[in-house]
Amino acid sequence: MPFRLALADLAEHSLDLQYYMWDGDTTGRIMVDHVMRAAARGVRVRLLVDDPFYKDSDSVKACLDAHPNVEIRLFNPLGNRRWAILDFLFDFARVNRRMHNKLMIADNAASIVGGRNIGDIYYGVNVSANYRDLDVLAVGPVVRDLSNVFDRYWNSSSAVPIAAIVRRTYGEADLQVILTRLREEIATTDYPYPISQHPEQLAVLCNELRDDLIWAPGRIVADDPEIVPGKESNSVVIFIGERVASLERELLVESPYFVLPAGAQATVKRLQDRGVRVRVLTNSLASNDMLPAHAGYAKTRRTLLENGMELYELRPDTDAFRPGWSIVAGRSAAALHTKAMIFDREAVFIGSFNLDSRSAFINTEAGLYVESPELARRLTAYMEMGVGPANSYRVFLEPDGKLAWETRKDSELMRYSDEPATGLRRRVLTTLLKLLPIDSQL
Repeated sequence: MPFRLALADLAEHSLDLQYYMWDGDTTGRIMVDHVMRAAARGVRVRLLVDDPFYKDSDSVKACLDAHPNVEIRLFNPLGNRRWAILDFLFDFARVNRRMHNKLMIADNAASIVGGRNIGDIYYGVNVSANYRDLDVLAVGPVVRDLSNVFDRYWNSSSAVPIAAIVRRTYGEADLQVILTRLREEIATTDYPYPISQHPEQLAVLCNELRDDLIWAPGRIVADDPEIVPGKESNSVVIFIGERVASLERELLVESPYFVLPAGAQATVKRLQDRGVRVRVLTNSLASNDMLPAHAGYAKTRRTLLENGMELYELRPDTDAFRPGWSIVAGRSAAALHTKAMIFDREAVFIGSFNLDSRSAFINTEAGLYVESPELARRLTAYMEMGVGPANSYRVFLEPDGKLAWETRKDSELMRYSDEPATGLRRRVLTTLLKLLPIDSQL
């Protein structure tokens, strides 16, 4: 979070922001405040957000949009702002396609792209659960390509100005009311990250970032916002498929939702036959916040293991990921939200893409592909921590063919014959969800 705030505070000309979710919690409010302060300095701000989760905040967005330097657009908005269910019933093919991208660009010079949306749960300050997640900071020529991707979405027919959606015109008085209320709410919160830094502190932070950068060839891989689901293939899934086909030694993956279709399951077997190692960390039933997605994954688990995949599931009680997080995060449950892949320890892909049908064929996605053994080494160390015996369950098949889970607690080896750390109700509900024909939507 400090790096996003720093980009907003240091921006001189433009801020472009594209997010699937922007929560109205403490993190969301603080980010809005810094973006609006940038606008007050004369920075041009463009914000593109996905729509269905936030129709109740239309008036707030319209107030912010009233600033002369701010323009807000909604991607593929619902037509019926009061009865959203009607759109899903009668216009499902359109409204089912969502913009899942996460991107921030400052002055066309620096960008953050990856898996995080804007909200407490992505930055370790949610009181009940927090995500293990990952972004990459990009500078150099690739940022121009990221800007072009943003412009393509911004200018697409699916991006609709908030002013064209709300029922009345909002002006300066409305804007000031919202900003006053926003800053009063921020003032009453105890946020674990620095939110007001002097220029000298920002300069130190930027110097630290500069000294830690890895210079390497990179490219943005992003879906076309105008693509027709079911009739055309998304760019990201095509790229990943081609890159996986060229593997020689190893594929390491973290994906929160992991629902591979039959063809991809067979690819695992072909890789295994060629001597290519495939290891995946995904959510356990106990850590997964999307039970339908876990049900879809659970149906494939046995086949994946039989095809040679090394499979790990995140423990909800792990705390090894949290150095530097708030004390709140140390008391909360953990869940996986990272979306990253390492190819032969020579290149990485970090972005918004989940390994499931929704990311592959329905939503729009984007990610950064970087060819760098050094970045691959750092990401490998991050992933090794994730699959460590204190942080995850290793899933395997017993000699009799039954599934088993193994982990360590207080140096003691623990083995389970059913989904660990879950109650009967959660397991029964997941079993029932397996019966539904919804895999194509997961």
